Amino acid sequence: MNGPEIHVEFATELLLFVPRARPTGATKAATDGVSTLGHVVESLGVPLTEVGTLLVDGREVPAGHVPAAGESVTVRAVAHPQRVPGAPLRFLLDVHLGTLARRLRLLGVDTAYESTDIGDPALAALSAAERRVMLSRDRGLLRRRELWAGAFVYSTRPEEQLTYVLDRFRPELRPWTRCTACNGLLRKVTKDEVADQLKGGTHRSYDVFAQCGECGRAYWKGAHHEQLVAIVERAVASQPERD
Repeated sequence: MNGPEIHVEFATELLLFVPRARPTGATKAATDGVSTLGHVVESLGVPLTEVGTLLVDGREVPAGHVPAAGESVTVRAVAHPQRVPGAPLRFLLDVHLGTLARRLRLLGVDTAYESTDIGDPALAALSAAERRVMLSRDRGLLRRRELWAGAFVYSTRPEEQLTYVLDRFRPELRPWTRCTACNGLLRKVTKDEVADQLKGGTHRSYDVFAQCGECGRAYWKGAHHEQLVAIVERAVASQPERD
């Protein structure tokens, strides 16, 4: 685009994506009379999944607005909690977010996860087919039009990633109900039903078990249970009470 310019000001949270706008949050962009404001914002580096309200000269406009020369644009970050159309709220995570996937599953959040790199087109198609919110740190993936919905995971630390996702989407938490390995639902079972998976010490020391209805994996309160309890308690305490 080589036409007349517009003035674009970004919310502080979005400056990660727009180095040219630092430190003031403002930059200029060319117009061509055809490209939408959404296209302009993405061309500057910001995935639309991270954009909330768009204002042109103080009035709210859709991403499909075609900007005219001289307009002043304000790009706000997506509001928290973010409401995603359709129910139930479900997630899809790419290959780089395995720890986050396991922690969301620990909390009972429906979380699909690809442990191998199946490629952006396949991930976007899966998001659309299963109506799952795509969580990723890949900006290119989040700009794909096929996505049902998506969100950029800002941190590289699993603890911060989990806090961010819970704050942004406020999913309903049902701890200890999903398999952390495959996302299947757990059911209570007797020791005899999972005896073939238990070593001698485990068989003698524990009496309460659960099993995944999908992959068959057995669960009990083992050596790392206290660490998992701490993760669950922090997550539950961070969530506001539901009406």
